[in-house]
Amino acid sequence: MKLIGLSGSLRKGSFNSALLRTAAGLTPDGVELIIGMIDGIPLYNGDIEENDGIPMPVQTLKNLIADADGLILATPEYNNSIPGVFKNVIDWLSRPPEDSQRVFGGKPVAVIGASPGQYGTILSQDAWLSVLRLLGTRPWFGQRILISRADTKFNESGTITDDAVSKQLNRFVHGFVDFVRRPDL
Repeated sequence: MKLIGLSGSLRKGSFNSALLRTAAGLTPDGVELIIGMIDGIPLYNGDIEENDGIPMPVQTLKNLIADADGLILATPEYNNSIPGVFKNVIDWLSRPPEDSQRVFGGKPVAVIGASPGQYGTILSQDAWLSVLRLLGTRPWFGQRILISRADTKFNESGTITDDAVSKQLNRFVHGFVDFVRRPDL
């Protein structure tokens, strides 16, 4: 099984990128979590799409997601919602509209997040639900990972230092894998 993870942060020391890297190390045997990159994707512009087509970094990412069995979005929370850079990526990935079904249709999707704020990424994760519904994904609601005060739960190299968070992430990864394997859940 192949899963794709996307971090909605471009920051080198991103807690969300660290969360995905840790999740990749927790997958069960036979499951690979590949971390896709969102840097290098331009701001969406219909003129670019019309004149030049879909940019190569977008097309590459679209193919990765389309070929994957599931998708994990690691979302920061900016101003109580989805980070603009992350939403921009999804907007590009859904273009052209007739290709959106190939990329997202029925795709199992989980949303996780970490933030230095006291409420984690609850509002950002909630904001993703309407987007995921519109894209026709199959969101997983089995568990939530919305790490608050992330600056106290990761060390400077991006390793989770909180045992409870590590155990929670492990349960989350295994639960999502079960969800992907069983379409009836």
